[in-house]
Amino acid sequence: MTDDAYGSTIAKRRLSERLAELRIGSEYTANHVCDILNWGRGKVGRFEANQWKRPEMSDVRDLLRIYEVSDGAAEEVEELAMRARTRPWWREFPEIFDGEFPGYENDATSIGVFMPLILPGLLQTEAYVEALLRTGPRPPKWRRRAVEARLRRQEILDRSDGTAPQLTAVITEASLLYRWGIRSDRQEQIAHLIELSGRSNVELRIQRFEDGPPTGGFSMVNLFGFDGRDPSLVFVETDYAVEEVSKRDAVNGYVQSFSRACDGALDPADTVDYLEHLANQLE
Repeated sequence: MTDDAYGSTIAKRRLSERLAELRIGSEYTANHVCDILNWGRGKVGRFEANQWKRPEMSDVRDLLRIYEVSDGAAEEVEELAMRARTRPWWREFPEIFDGEFPGYENDATSIGVFMPLILPGLLQTEAYVEALLRTGPRPPKWRRRAVEARLRRQEILDRSDGTAPQLTAVITEASLLYRWGIRSDRQEQIAHLIELSGRSNVELRIQRFEDGPPTGGFSMVNLFGFDGRDPSLVFVETDYAVEEVSKRDAVNGYVQSFSRACDGALDPADTVDYLEHLANQLE
């Protein structure tokens, strides 16, 4: 399985950063550039803040001309812009996604996720998703779209072209022992986790009740890494939104908390054994 949109979100972020570097190197202010190009004030600032959905090649080329960028460097920037222009699948779900979270998840080379009370979205079966969404206030039409979008997100783990991310997920026993759905649904969910644990790009670790309160924090947190060229991005999930953590000290704190969560959970082999134990209890 391949993904035409793979890399587009991180390309857009890198494009914004590169354009800011080129402007600063040219010693222009953002407002000066807008005046030269007869653009509205704030347009360059939005570009550099990555507040655009799809870069226009004509705009990018105008900026490269103003900044007097050499042919080789300009070609690299244009390649970034072309990659950033790819229309990703999650744009088809504007009622579900607000922001760039699914794009960064899609582009990440490594993902760390810790959910203290529910299973991470990348690990949920369709029945689990449906049962979880029924507890909220959203109407049935929205829930159907949300289920579709969540299952689409999970396809990143199935890529066969070498771009599947390395997923490390810390789950809790609580997320598995709630009485949701019917018994066969709960059995299917645990069997799905066992199957995922057998994949080379998936590492699951479980925190058990008998080992005490969850270690490492209590926030629903996602950590994304990108082939060593970009700093880790951290997103925290709430009941109403998924928000990026922007302060570097807070990002570092979440990274350290996730490391403690991993250390406080069973290792992958023991996690599989415990999942099989839980599955046997449901028979």
